[in-house]
Amino acid sequence: MASAEAAAKSLAGQADALGGLSVELIDLRDLDVSGLRHRIDVAFLACHGLGGEDGKIQGALDTIGLPYTGSGVQASAIAMDKKRTKELLRAEMIDTPRWVSVVPGHSVETTVSTARLTLGWPVFVKPVAGGGSLEAGIVRDGGELAALLKEPGGAYERFLIEEYLEGTPATVGVIDIDGTPTPLPVHTAFTDRPFYDYQAKHDLSLRREVCPADLPDMVTTMVQEIALRVHRLIGAHGVSRVDFLLQPSGRRPVLEVNTVPGLSEYGNLATMARAAGVSYDDLIRRLLMTAFTKPAYVP
Repeated sequence: MASAEAAAKSLAGQADALGGLSVELIDLRDLDVSGLRHRIDVAFLACHGLGGEDGKIQGALDTIGLPYTGSGVQASAIAMDKKRTKELLRAEMIDTPRWVSVVPGHSVETTVSTARLTLGWPVFVKPVAGGGSLEAGIVRDGGELAALLKEPGGAYERFLIEEYLEGTPATVGVIDIDGTPTPLPVHTAFTDRPFYDYQAKHDLSLRREVCPADLPDMVTTMVQEIALRVHRLIGAHGVSRVDFLLQPSGRRPVLEVNTVPGLSEYGNLATMARAAGVSYDDLIRRLLMTAFTKPAYVP
């Protein structure tokens, strides 16, 4: 809602400059998507997580022939599924934390044993499909992991187990500038919490941001190039944000990619855009234009 409200406010403020458009803030909950074709001309997507970022709303809008911002169904679905993303990264020899899949049909004991032998302790556990670090966390031993996997509600099949790595969280946005996907300045964040969790991401008092990041030029260039490779690898269109962990050893693994990054005025994407000389209004205007620059067919 914060993303949508900020974007809607920006678009409304630019209405005259954009040809007199009118802006309507639409909640997807209980929405009959089929009625949108006669209600709006273009959908500016500012919805995150399941249903909004995983290809489902994108597919619904494709079906009714309504233009929308950002990536299509395939790129959205791949980015939301962290396991599929990591498999693509590995195939392209792009570094990502080693992981163990939680396989339906395998016992909890087998999964815990596999994690111990493959990754060692501690490990980092997160949902296969999710965002904002919700339900993610550090697991210190086998007993703790077993207890987590045995929780009710189908949790067992929803998790991915990664090697636990220490380092500096970093992110790179990619936006279209003059029709060309262009990486933005690197953004780093520091927190005293055990990891860069949901609370730290949404409370400015719990983190310290540096953008452009204080990194050697060679590292900055390398991370930006990887972000652009990932953007193209999943078939993203118009905008993405690629998250990294910068380790003291020099390793820079990719954690995930987001096809509908947070759009609040002081969020990561807007901060990186400002560092590149792109105002918030200009960023929102550029994102709106991505609805009209897609190829005729996008998977």
